[in-house]
Amino acid sequence: MSKDAVTTATAAPRTDAAPTPADAGDAGYSKDLKHRHVNMIAIGGAIGTGLFLGAGGRLHDAGPALALAYLVCGVFAFFVVRALGELVLYRPSSGSFVSYAREFLGEKGAYVAGWMYFLNWSTTGIADITAIALYTHYWSMFTSIPQWVLALIALAVVLAVNLISVKIFGEMEFWFAIVKVATLVGFMLIGIFLLATQHEVGGQTPGPSVIGDHGGVFPHGVMPVVLVMQGVIFAYAALELVGVAAGETAEPEKVVPRAVNSIMWRVALFYVGSVVLLALLLPGTAYSADESPFVTVLSKIGVSGAGDVMNLVVLTAAMSSLNSGLYSTGRILRSMAAAGSAPRFTARMNRSQVPYGGILLTCAVCVLGVGLNYLMPAQAFEIVLNVASLGVVSTWVIIMICHLVFVRRAKAGRLTRPSFRLPGSPVTELTTIAFLLAVLCLMWNDPEIGRKTLLLIPVIAAMLTTGWFGVRRRVARNADRAVAPEGPTARQ
Repeated sequence: MSKDAVTTATAAPRTDAAPTPADAGDAGYSKDLKHRHVNMIAIGGAIGTGLFLGAGGRLHDAGPALALAYLVCGVFAFFVVRALGELVLYRPSSGSFVSYAREFLGEKGAYVAGWMYFLNWSTTGIADITAIALYTHYWSMFTSIPQWVLALIALAVVLAVNLISVKIFGEMEFWFAIVKVATLVGFMLIGIFLLATQHEVGGQTPGPSVIGDHGGVFPHGVMPVVLVMQGVIFAYAALELVGVAAGETAEPEKVVPRAVNSIMWRVALFYVGSVVLLALLLPGTAYSADESPFVTVLSKIGVSGAGDVMNLVVLTAAMSSLNSGLYSTGRILRSMAAAGSAPRFTARMNRSQVPYGGILLTCAVCVLGVGLNYLMPAQAFEIVLNVASLGVVSTWVIIMICHLVFVRRAKAGRLTRPSFRLPGSPVTELTTIAFLLAVLCLMWNDPEIGRKTLLLIPVIAAMLTTGWFGVRRRVARNADRAVAPEGPTARQ
């Protein structure tokens, strides 16, 4: 690993903490993201289509115990973001966990982290444009437009927003998050009112009796709750965007701790609170994967236009996800290009200090998704969603491994931990990693989708290995150039 990272210069024991290394990929960015932008990016990452749409099918399969699944996964998601937050305060970087993987795991670690994250967001982007096209078809005026055309239009619009400036991206995410939060708060107020007044919903009186009369908290047993964990983990994907956004804010030491700490109560309020309300209003069998659970409830009480409003919100959530995916992969790929493990053109920036090369590469993969929508419009969404789940789990595992090495080096006196820390290290990291790997293994119990997804792992591993042999010489040359000014000790 002598050439794996710029930071190998800090390998020799020393009495004082080593100076914080720099990431060449961080140069040239503006610092236009404000506190409200990063705060809402954190909210937007925590609230998406996984709640607005996916909760319906999961409630049907797992029953009220889905709230417990969201809580458990939410706790581990918080641990991941808290660990990332500590790394950010140690050294803010738009390369985020890829930059930290380079420092603590070497260039091979950064290479795997970056390309798995790219796999996550490029396939999620395909899922997003597919979802946008499907949601747009909900309105009759768009049904005559082919699904692939709508997908292409959505991609073009979000691409344009991303290429203008990071400030425009921040504003777009801010208002997307406002829409999602306002919708959830509005629904929760309606749900609380229905419970307090005992107003009938679909011919049933809401309350604990709805749960008790339909099989209790675990109406179908424990296994369905375990099996939905994969989908719940994917619902929390994008929380790590806080780490990427921190590289383009002027005061990360003030912004990041607030944004990270607020994630836990948002998870408890919006995810767990919403699912508990849904379970108290209607039995799990009343919900389905084909309809937002919020629309199901509102339609049962005769609210006209509920489907139109919620479809607009879910459409907004999908646009937000696509917007975030292009933003984050552009920054991650630029960090990788600076090290030589991504194509050189992904390092290019426009006059607005936006890394357009990486954004365009992600868009190119999404265009393949437009083709998938043309060839297999009915299966496109499920195909890419399950591939993306592998990227989510691998990204979170790598973040926790990086944090383990980070803490170990801090204990050895080679660097200084910030005051904002992940509690319970190393138990917290090891438990989180074990949980994430267990969720991955449990996918084998789902022969239709999960098992086929796991069978892709050897294929992805082979592609990553082949790619590494293609870039390793360039990576070594870049590492040599980077450490040369430090003198002979840089190669010890």
